[in-house]
Amino acid sequence: MTLTFASPPQNKSDLETGPAFTPRFDEKGLITAVVTDAGDGALLMVAHMNAEALALTLETGVAHYYSRSRRRLWKKGESSGNVQAVREIRTDCDQDAIWLKVSVAGHDATCHTGRRSCFYRTVGVDEGQAKLVITDDERHFDPKQVYAES
Repeated sequence: MTLTFASPPQNKSDLETGPAFTPRFDEKGLITAVVTDAGDGALLMVAHMNAEALALTLETGVAHYYSRSRRRLWKKGESSGNVQAVREIRTDCDQDAIWLKVSVAGHDATCHTGRRSCFYRTVGVDEGQAKLVITDDERHFDPKQVYAES
């Protein structure tokens, strides 16, 4: 069975309050996905999904995304073992972004750098220059071992 999505409603009220899930993909066929931990609410990552990735996520309960850099579908954790089991999916008022609440298997890490979250740096200003400071340097796995090139 292949999941399909209905066409967007004709009026704003139906889009915002109606029962139909009609994700609004951008001109590249993508929708932004914000991903948080289902347990503590920590922001883990922001990614993109195309219709196929979103359908697979809904059908399997496992997070799938579309990699813009690799230009292909990918199941989160397919290489690292850090599979994201989806506990809840929400959409915003105009259905052009989604929010996934997930539980992470494996090393309980989401970032390919080995950290729990992709948001491990803060942005600050030092003497008029924007800079990044690593605020979470705890590694849950060694990326060189997990993503060893063939």
